[in-house]
Amino acid sequence: MEGVFPTRYDRDVACRSRDRMTFIELPRALEDYFAFAETEPTRRGRRFSISLPYFQGQRLDRLQWWYHVTPVQEQMFDGQGLVVLRTRAIERFRRHIEQWLANTHQQLHGDDPIPRLSPRTRAVDTATPPSESRALAEVIPLPVARAAVNG
Repeated sequence: MEGVFPTRYDRDVACRSRDRMTFIELPRALEDYFAFAETEPTRRGRRFSISLPYFQGQRLDRLQWWYHVTPVQEQMFDGQGLVVLRTRAIERFRRHIEQWLANTHQQLHGDDPIPRLSPRTRAVDTATPPSESRALAEVIPLPVARAAVNG
C-alpha cells in the first residue's frame, strides 16, 4: 500500500511544483512534525485530527486538519480503509499547508522540534520572477466587433 499512497514529504517534489514552492526549510519531512489524535468514536464513525504546531515569534500556535471515517469506509481497500484514508488526509493537509504558506507569504523553518513560522525572505520568494510579473501586468487590446445600427 505504501508505494501507491506516498506518506513522506519530498522537498524536491514540492519545490518543483507549479509555483516553485520553497516555503518549507526543515531538516526532516514535514509529516514528522505532525501530531495525530482521535476523538471518541460514534455510531456514524470515527473522527481524527492532524495537527502541526509551530512558533510564530514567542507564541505557540497550530494548524489542524480533521477527517471522518465511517464504518463502511473503514472496511474498504481490503480492510485497510483507515490506513488509506489517513494517508490521503496527510497528503491533503500537506498541500493545504503549502498553499497557506504561499498565500500568506510565509515559511516554515528551523532545527527545533517545533518549526518556526516567519515571513518569507526575498531570497526564498521565487514564485514569480520580475520579468514574468511585468508581462502579466501588460494589457492586450482585443478586437471589438462593431454592430450595425439601423436608424
